[in-house]
Amino acid sequence: MATTRYTEPIPEGIPVLETRKQLNDMADQYPMGTLDDRNGGYYLLDHDGTVLAVTSDSLCEELDASMEEARKIHADNLDDEADIEFTQTKLENVADTLYEAYASKGPEWHKQMTRRLLRKVDLHLLPFLVVMYLLNFLDRNNLSQARLGTLEKDLGMTGTDFNLATSILFVGYLLMQLPSNLLLTRVKPSWLLGGAMAIWGIISAAQAATTSFTGLILARFFLGFVEAPFFPGAIMLMSSWYTRQELSHRIAWFYAGSSLANAFGGLIGAGVLGNLDGAHGIAGWRWLFIIEGSITVGVSLFSTICLPNYPATTSWLDETEQAYAQWRLINDAGEADDTNAVSIKDAMAMVFRDRRIYLFILLQHSSLLSQTFQYFFPTIVKTLGYGSIETLLITAPVWVATFLVSLLVTWTSGRTNDRSWHIIGLMSVSALGCIICTATTNVGARFFAMFLMPMGAVSAYQIIIAWVANSFPRPLVKRSAAIATANMIGNTATIYGSYMWPSSSGPKYVPGGSATAVVAVLVAVLAWVIRMVHARMNKRLEEEDEVENRGFRYIL
Repeated sequence: MATTRYTEPIPEGIPVLETRKQLNDMADQYPMGTLDDRNGGYYLLDHDGTVLAVTSDSLCEELDASMEEARKIHADNLDDEADIEFTQTKLENVADTLYEAYASKGPEWHKQMTRRLLRKVDLHLLPFLVVMYLLNFLDRNNLSQARLGTLEKDLGMTGTDFNLATSILFVGYLLMQLPSNLLLTRVKPSWLLGGAMAIWGIISAAQAATTSFTGLILARFFLGFVEAPFFPGAIMLMSSWYTRQELSHRIAWFYAGSSLANAFGGLIGAGVLGNLDGAHGIAGWRWLFIIEGSITVGVSLFSTICLPNYPATTSWLDETEQAYAQWRLINDAGEADDTNAVSIKDAMAMVFRDRRIYLFILLQHSSLLSQTFQYFFPTIVKTLGYGSIETLLITAPVWVATFLVSLLVTWTSGRTNDRSWHIIGLMSVSALGCIICTATTNVGARFFAMFLMPMGAVSAYQIIIAWVANSFPRPLVKRSAAIATANMIGNTATIYGSYMWPSSSGPKYVPGGSATAVVAVLVAVLAWVIRMVHARMNKRLEEEDEVENRGFRYIL
């Protein structure tokens, strides 16, 4: 056995491995073992540093070649001109190297490595995104709390003016949606998302200075314009870290920010309107905008610095963890996450050639339409007969319950690898809530319906957005385009959906409630149709049984 490469004597009795199979077999016996290059060769070490084996000269040369290919993941093809840190551009070229290196590892090794990796990712990524989305939703929806103050009176708003102020935000939001999300594949996510957050916080606070309805409309339009990159950008960033099974539950935690925002928004609104109205000569609704916008700006500074970008360039992962984080995504999707191999134009063409995108657009559009009651929720709850402050307070338990239900159902969705049946069940719950809300004025029954509506519709939407990201796994630019397109066109529902709930239709809001119930049923039907489409595609994959698929199947 040739071992002339080693600069120090090999300990007596230590086996010399000749082939990669021998190395893999021993690695399976010691799942926590590591391969260490030193003294000119490679040592297989146990978790406590004990030398288990060394490799022969020929195997050393083979490992040298594999290591060199793996290093290219971190070093090759950096776009210096754009100063992009994302270095996965040539991952396709070394995908087989990584696949061979990690696919042969035992299940215990993968379990320990995955646990170690996810612990770090969950700690460094999720808290920032949850807090950012909570503030995003607070700044977007605080208009509904401000309405219970003197907003409409101070700005001379009448009729459907409030509906227009609500919907105009989404005009700006939609115009910037696709360009900003495609820009995310060329700019560091921490810079783009953190920078957008700072600007929308400033605009949100500046709404306090408006003295006319026209000024409010302009502020709301530009608020939507700068909020556009955040939601789809955060989903795309998460899908660059988590496998499809892991993503659903993480998106639940992320989207939980909206439920928490509604809960906290009611409490904050009650506190501000009840205690600061008229303080220093400033109306309570103006204080609401100032306080929440200022908090957003402060958090954005930390987010820009601390939010991670992509696995290949993250400093709190060592090289082994960086490579393994990328391999997991390759193994999950069956192909590499290649950034620059596909142009933005080609990515858009790929998206619209995939006929499933039209189903997902309609699904997301209908789902968002079924949630438009959120922007009028305090007003709807006020029909129960309580005062403005009491109304804001009693909305909080509704959204806390929605938060808990959403975590539960997205956890079961991830565990069972199911999307469609969960969506169908949840939208049925939401439809039932809408029917009860419009059928009676009984306080107890209507308050119960107030729980059912968001618990069903909001929880289902979390699963839907995970399903979109799961269903267009690679390449990165196509996934980014698919998420942005579905979100952009889907959000057009919020422009006209706000007119489904005119004040004149209270207290039962029969037009809005009835239409929302029908839309909820439509969402359930679309989920079933997509399930059938994916089942047929999976059957085709099973028949082909190509090596390149590496077990990839579409989630039903």
